[in-house]
Amino acid sequence: MDFESKANAPTPTDNIEFAQPTISRKPLELLRDTEALLRRPTVATLLPILPPKLRNKFQATSSLADDSFKELAEIDLDTISDFELRHARISVGLSFVGFGALMILVLLLYLNTLRPELSTGEQIRQYWYQYIWFVSLGVAGMFMLGREAMRPMPRRRK
Repeated sequence: MDFESKANAPTPTDNIEFAQPTISRKPLELLRDTEALLRRPTVATLLPILPPKLRNKFQATSSLADDSFKELAEIDLDTISDFELRHARISVGLSFVGFGALMILVLLLYLNTLRPELSTGEQIRQYWYQYIWFVSLGVAGMFMLGREAMRPMPRRRK
């Protein structure tokens, strides 16, 4: 008797080789090209229906976007060090904390001015979801700032 399952028996499979991309492009070049493929037809579609003054500003903005993305595509991401990104990470962390705190303040202002008939328990019951989102955003920012504070600084040569 053969007790071995035929479903578990190894089956010969063909080794399929997938086509490799011929040109490896950098991510920022892909971003530039993708954005241009989306923006140019949109601009061409909207230009005939815009007033002349707005049309000129729209074309100028589109050409400025071309120039900006061309400069951006020339950046080599491999040359950017971890230390150079420190200020950007700190700014994003502070933005998260500040926006979370600001939105909690706006939520409290809304509840106290436009919904004064609600008791504290009813306010929490109805608006807990927004409160949790804003607190979570602030906590994420605090984690980012804490991680940056604990990251070792490179030693400077004398």
